[in-house]
Amino acid sequence: MTLGQRFRYWFDGVMAKGTIALIGLLALATVVFIALVALVVQLLHLFPTGGNPDFWEVLWGNLMRTLDSGTMGGDEGSGFRIAMLVVTIGGVILVASLIGIISSAFDSKVEDLRKGRSKVLESDHTLILGWSSKVFPIVTEICIANESRRRPTIVILADRDKVQMEDELHAQLPKRGKTRIVVRSGNPMNLAELELVSPHAARSIVILAPEDTPDPDSVVIRTALALTNNPHRKEGSYHIVGEIHDPGNLEAARLVGRDEAHWVLAGELISRITVQSCRQSGLSVVYTELLDFGGDEIYFTVEPALVGETYFGVQLAYADCAVIGMVKGGAVVLNPAAEVLYEEGDQLILIAEDDSAIKLGTPGVPDPDAISFAEVPAPKPEHTLVLGYNSGLHTMLRELSEYVAPGSTVLVVADVDLPPLQKLPNLEIRSHRGDSTSRAVLESLSVEEFDHIIVLAYKEHLDVHRADAKTLITLLHLRDMADRAEVDFAVVSEMLDDANRELAEVTKADDFIVSDKLISLMLSQTSENKKLTDVFNTLFSSEGSEIYLRPASSYVRPGVTADFYTVLEAARRRGETAIGYRIAEHARNSEEAYGVRVNPSKAESRSFAPHDKIIVLAEG
Repeated sequence: MTLGQRFRYWFDGVMAKGTIALIGLLALATVVFIALVALVVQLLHLFPTGGNPDFWEVLWGNLMRTLDSGTMGGDEGSGFRIAMLVVTIGGVILVASLIGIISSAFDSKVEDLRKGRSKVLESDHTLILGWSSKVFPIVTEICIANESRRRPTIVILADRDKVQMEDELHAQLPKRGKTRIVVRSGNPMNLAELELVSPHAARSIVILAPEDTPDPDSVVIRTALALTNNPHRKEGSYHIVGEIHDPGNLEAARLVGRDEAHWVLAGELISRITVQSCRQSGLSVVYTELLDFGGDEIYFTVEPALVGETYFGVQLAYADCAVIGMVKGGAVVLNPAAEVLYEEGDQLILIAEDDSAIKLGTPGVPDPDAISFAEVPAPKPEHTLVLGYNSGLHTMLRELSEYVAPGSTVLVVADVDLPPLQKLPNLEIRSHRGDSTSRAVLESLSVEEFDHIIVLAYKEHLDVHRADAKTLITLLHLRDMADRAEVDFAVVSEMLDDANRELAEVTKADDFIVSDKLISLMLSQTSENKKLTDVFNTLFSSEGSEIYLRPASSYVRPGVTADFYTVLEAARRRGETAIGYRIAEHARNSEEAYGVRVNPSKAESRSFAPHDKIIVLAEG
């Protein structure tokens, strides 16, 4: 190697070391430069007129002229002036270089801060890994839940531009209460970048599936793997909540997350709620009420004063809370038998407006004279029309077959090629191709002959707004057909964007299932309390006790005024737990929560109209 090659190699190495090395190199060049000029002045005796300074004095003067180009204005002597002019010109170049280096370093640091590369120094925070449209309702709900916390923080890590994420959060969530939101840019599957958000100190971790990838489940599972198999992981257990789209990936997710992760099967959840809501108008409103933090939600509590009391006695002991079950031996039991005892070590599961509202009251006395003994009508075959298609249809049909009586039918009409539909007990399934936005197609179906109509969003085939627009057009046609025929269709529609729900309300459909919002609420609730996983698994399953809306006339005699203690007694006689009611008069009024009242005050008395419903927990 030549000397020049060695010098260039050394220079490249110095340049690669960053700002401090560059400043040091520039300082060395400055010292060498002013020393050489000072040496030339001494050797050639280029002193100013009437002066004979020593080498160090000239060196100091050169340094001052390098840093301040105006210092040479008073110099005398042609030789000295030329030497000082050289120093000044060199100084201008050196100072300009120094300013450029510092400015570049500052800009680089600002860019790093803008990208969100600094470590988050938080603890007991909620950590959200990933980014999708669900992040906004999740953050909104957690902000509401954090109102009772001291210095709550939400930290978000996603592989997107930090400023862009912050701008979207500010636009979508102008009101955050007392919760502080910290955003960092990075890949949640990268161990080094994951450390930026202090996952080991987080209270709970929510993993979101990306919307711009063909295999979102693999991203969720790999993110969970980065947490649970992190070499720097904490000794205790994590509280991880994540969403899985394909049920076939659930087993792999459970292997990765073990007992530290709780998984929400997004597709199955929406399919189950859609099926249950199509058979019971208003049920999705009940679920939304229980899942969001804005009204009443589910809590766990221990009440020593009630140890030894029966389950029904415990229900009567709370005036402003609705007891729905117990935790016995670590297992969640919803709607146990009325005579089951509440024992020491058990927990109560109840619905309350807030944890501060969980207080014992004076037990009320049911009015036996107001109780109705009308029989619940026996199930009969049901006929369902499904307009549209997405991958959730298959789960929906399986779920529907477990609820309906033998001899029931389903007709699927969609303008895409349908995959083979499996044969199911109790259901005869037919399908044909047709455009649900076509009035001629809808009129050819004799829609008034169906008991239930489900309008599905084409979420795998169209973007959110186009899919919702197609759904909205279908609903408008159905409404017009109902008005012209003077009949009332039982319509349940799946919407993808909650903002489009307000537009769709003019169609007077019975229920709107907003997919992303319900999944987001489920993730939010489970992130705050992992014991809710077992409760929701029971509620959203066809096995065990579920929520039903049944005729009020089967519980309270028509026209008779009764309090909710009486409704509780009527439900007890049927092996059920009453948790609320729905007023038919307000069924399409959003300001009245579509007539749904969950956890009413038990002392409140009212009479029920013929089409009003009682909301109960019951088996089958």
